[in-house]
Amino acid sequence: MFLDYYRLREQPFGVTPDPRFLYFSPAHREALASLFYGIDAGRGFLALIAEPGMGKTTLLFQLLKRLKGSVLSAFLFQTQCDSHELLRYLLEALGLESRGQDLVQMHAQLNEFLYREAVAGRRVAVFIDEAQNLSDTVLETVRLLSDFEAADKKLLQIVLAGQPELGHRLMRPGLAQLRQRISVAAGLERLPAAETFRYVKHRLQVAGYDGTELFTPAALTLIAERSDGIPRNINNICFNAMSLGCAMGCKKIEAKVVEDALHDLSLESLVQKTKMAPTVTPSPNSVARTYYSWMKTHLFGRKAYLNAVLAALLACLGIYVGARGGASTTRSSSQATHLSSSSTEGTPSSEPQSARTIPTAFSGVQSQAPAETEPQDDSASSLTYVVQPNDTLRDLCLSIVGRYDAVVLEKVRKLNPELKNPNRIEAGQEVRLPLSLTD
Repeated sequence: MFLDYYRLREQPFGVTPDPRFLYFSPAHREALASLFYGIDAGRGFLALIAEPGMGKTTLLFQLLKRLKGSVLSAFLFQTQCDSHELLRYLLEALGLESRGQDLVQMHAQLNEFLYREAVAGRRVAVFIDEAQNLSDTVLETVRLLSDFEAADKKLLQIVLAGQPELGHRLMRPGLAQLRQRISVAAGLERLPAAETFRYVKHRLQVAGYDGTELFTPAALTLIAERSDGIPRNINNICFNAMSLGCAMGCKKIEAKVVEDALHDLSLESLVQKTKMAPTVTPSPNSVARTYYSWMKTHLFGRKAYLNAVLAALLACLGIYVGARGGASTTRSSSQATHLSSSSTEGTPSSEPQSARTIPTAFSGVQSQAPAETEPQDDSASSLTYVVQPNDTLRDLCLSIVGRYDAVVLEKVRKLNPELKNPNRIEAGQEVRLPLSLTD
């Protein structure tokens, strides 16, 4: 957790709509003022329409905070419902009993409640968030709620908040009556770069940060560009950048840290990696390649990696030669390791083929012994490696051979005649690498 590392009282880029963290851009100030005065003037229907992530819910909570004490409010967010469920949610939010009642009974109870509140001089407002999810039938039910009125004023103020889809739906001819009743329509705009800088600084200050500028100008410029000025995107980028910065021991967030955080956030790269993952058909050397790839990844230190590879090769070679010489498959590893790749092979055994097969555990490395007349290859002094992302031939040679020079490069060219450019190896490509420079 980076709160202690950056000396913060609380999370500055959280996901909850905390009104304390609301940054009042010009568009946010105008929208809040329009909704506040619309409710104060008893205008009936109001609408707040903006893209996802722009802070609609946070703005509504700020409005509720300002209206506290003067308006009795109900906040509804369960908008995937029918008319009966919507009315039940509304009555429950207002503290009224709704169980076992039909639509007519709930309407009557709500009307009686609103009249009592009006006589007592109290106003009632209902906020419906994510209103774009309401069906046309439920939106018509919402319109009928505006019929609760006295001779001189509306008994219920209704604020519909939703995404641009809500605006498109309200423009349909079938919802013309509802659209005509909306007297105040507010919107939110994306933050320009300068406002994004101030947004980040504002949230850090509210969270208790009092040090020097945490994000460099280059980092903030990148955040503004990649977030598209959407507050939710800004929060996600900053949260991940600060988490990564804490892990890396960075007291100041540079643009490179933001770039890495953006890469971690990219779902497209994850999907692309899944699509590009090669489907490998099992081959005689697949077990060995997988083993060496694991060793390379987890034991990248040159000595540890080289020792582990040599030990594995000697163990496999000892058992392999022992099997060809007619030795029992239960031969101990200590005996096997005394055999070397340069040893002359024994005379062919008269045992049946089943007795001369390699143990099952190593069947993925070598399926059968080569013919006696075949010349000995240099597989014992090299290994086949599957290139991983960010690998370079230089790093691989330094890790395995311990050096990278013209002699090593010539050996690599000899082992890989199809390798045209040693400076360009790609993930998934197979290369043969020397374990030593002795022939």
